[in-house]
Amino acid sequence: MMVDAKQFFDATSPSKTLFVADSELDQKYYIDFSSVRGGKIIEDLRDNITLWSPEQPTCQLLTGHIGCGKSTELLRLKAELEREGFHVVYFESSKDLEMGDVDVGDILLAIAKRVSESLDRLTLEEPKRLKSILQGAAKLLQTEITLDEVGGTIGPAQFTANQEGITVVAMGIAKITAKVKHSPDLRSKLRGYLEPQTNGIIEAINKEILEPAIAKLKLHGKKGLVAIVDNLDKVDSSRKPWGRLQQEYLFVDRGEQLRSLHCHLVYTMPLALRFSNDFGTLMERFMIKPQMLPMVPVQCRDGSENAEGMDLLRQMVLARAFPQLTPEKRLEKITALFEDAQTLDRLCQVSGGHVRNILRILNDSIKKQRGLPITRQTLEEVIGAYRNERTLAVTDEEWELLRLVMERKKVSGDDGYHTLIRSMFVYEYRDAAGSWFDINPILASAQEWNS
Repeated sequence: MMVDAKQFFDATSPSKTLFVADSELDQKYYIDFSSVRGGKIIEDLRDNITLWSPEQPTCQLLTGHIGCGKSTELLRLKAELEREGFHVVYFESSKDLEMGDVDVGDILLAIAKRVSESLDRLTLEEPKRLKSILQGAAKLLQTEITLDEVGGTIGPAQFTANQEGITVVAMGIAKITAKVKHSPDLRSKLRGYLEPQTNGIIEAINKEILEPAIAKLKLHGKKGLVAIVDNLDKVDSSRKPWGRLQQEYLFVDRGEQLRSLHCHLVYTMPLALRFSNDFGTLMERFMIKPQMLPMVPVQCRDGSENAEGMDLLRQMVLARAFPQLTPEKRLEKITALFEDAQTLDRLCQVSGGHVRNILRILNDSIKKQRGLPITRQTLEEVIGAYRNERTLAVTDEEWELLRLVMERKKVSGDDGYHTLIRSMFVYEYRDAAGSWFDINPILASAQEWNS
């Protein structure tokens, strides 16, 4: 069977998020890794809402390495919650926020905007208090933004009488936040105005948007409202002007406010916070232990091959070319994509079970090969290029820490290990005994590793 290289290239794009609820093809691409990831994590998030607390607001956290598949899993969670009768608002926070400089007010307003947009067909009373806060913000910024820059004023006149209900809230927040997203000075000015009113903003969102919206949704047969805020795990680890790490400031210092909205909430959380000295405080703030989405294991703790993990990764690759075939039939088609089965296995092993990286290496190999099947030589050349890029960033001290991780299969909470996790030099896995760690296989064959 011939495979169209361009179609396979498009199907293996590392930037592709699978929308399993909306696309029949994406459903066929999707591989369930829960059996090797230590449990049904998405089902646990779902059950905490639908089974254990359908009437009372919940706030849950999901973390994991960037690119391990959280967005795909959260979209699956959205679909399952909708099947259970909930109105679900999913959005990527990075589209609304400047991830290098985020404050809790920014997140709250982003949620209010996205929820308001999703409820545009509901007739709710005018959110007078929230509207007044936005008018004040618009008036404050009006002297900073000229007509030529935005094609009109941002000010009280924008909020006219013919814009009723919560539509005006979404429009007002969108207009204001869009203009401050790329301007540190304007963000600082806006925060100076909003920060003292944070609790009032929370109360206004709750009383004027969320609570009446949930009441109306229930009249339409819905069981409740869930907001899934993706990509908050991507907020920078930079320090605030007073020295506090931004990640800890948001999720520890301001955690109680993040969980204060009166609807079900799911946030993605930076992985590094699991190794923070403030992790215990974070769990107290949110009153729940964050869920961790680990890597797909390609080997076990003792270094032996993890047969199930490898088989699932093979299927992930093969399904992108042969979505209509059964898993057994796909295995018969390996040589349509790769020189031999060993080349596919090498791809899976060197990825370390990192879903996005296996697709990235595969995508680059297709380009370098300029067609199919991919030879072992081409794959090794691509791996070598990735290895060179990664090793340039590793310091001598970090090589020593990596050797300790390799030996002990664990990490500690100090700053050196934070770097290893954040830089994806080390991956986390889970088995029946709990979490364990290993180095990124890309680094294992580096010259520095053997010196």
